[in-house]
Amino acid sequence: MKRLVYICIIGAVSLNVLAQQDPKFTQNMFLAPFYNPGAAGSEDKICLAAAFRNQWTGLPDAPITTIFTANMPVHLLGRTHGIGISFMNDNLAFNNDFIFSATYAFRMELGQGSLGIGANVGVANMSLSPEWNGADIITPDTDDAIPKNGGSVFGLDMGFGAYYNTDNLYVGLSSTHLNETTFDYPDDVAESKLNRHYYLMAGYNIQLANPMFEIIPSLMVQTDARSHHIYLNTNLRYNKRFWGGVSYSVGGALSALFGIEMMNGIKIGYSYDFELSPLMNYNSGSHEVTVRYCFDLSVDKSPQKYKSIRFL
Repeated sequence: MKRLVYICIIGAVSLNVLAQQDPKFTQNMFLAPFYNPGAAGSEDKICLAAAFRNQWTGLPDAPITTIFTANMPVHLLGRTHGIGISFMNDNLAFNNDFIFSATYAFRMELGQGSLGIGANVGVANMSLSPEWNGADIITPDTDDAIPKNGGSVFGLDMGFGAYYNTDNLYVGLSSTHLNETTFDYPDDVAESKLNRHYYLMAGYNIQLANPMFEIIPSLMVQTDARSHHIYLNTNLRYNKRFWGGVSYSVGGALSALFGIEMMNGIKIGYSYDFELSPLMNYNSGSHEVTVRYCFDLSVDKSPQKYKSIRFL
């Protein structure tokens, strides 16, 4: 049984290295600035978002990923711009990867909405430890492709995207890891590379006859030109404060989503993924939590005037 579990882990790691490297998030519809720098400043507020994902719970060394984004609009020289930062930490088996980036987007009014064209640039760190916690199938001594001493290397990372949104619609095209940085671990034969990824995101709010309810379908296509992932999502929102829905990752997982907006404006979402791949027999699903908060720091510089004899 132990050998089967590690075979699953090795298969998962191999897929991560040879196919897509960017992490999966079921609640991707709430994390647009992470995937697309053109979304910076699109909310016309200061927006913070964090997400934590524990994938394939119960499987040893399964992926654990954390991301954080912050962005805001800036009005300068009669133009609107978007700025932001983001970071990601992805821990999978003996890989521990970290990416930090700063984002800029030029924004313009277009039709009934706003178009943002943005780019980000940052630093990627890839750390590798050859310890397999007792695995008896593949070890650094039996496979020259596994560094015997581990290592931590840095590289430049860049992305680009365009994002259009209205009150009820959003559409985005973007690419991550444009420069496809290669990482060479010192004193070892191992080499790693950040493959370029492409994203298409879209979503729409459909107001139902009852004004208290909305249906919000969304789509994300993720590809590195070698493999493709398609995420289909539908949420039902009540009173703009409570939502629930389902998500389907084609060939991957079926998910349930729930969320609430607190009285202070903080939005909390949770999703549970039921794996549909052969890994379903070796884990108890995936858990994901998102927290988002947007606020306006604008201050009215003119004191309020009252037409009353009390203030004469």
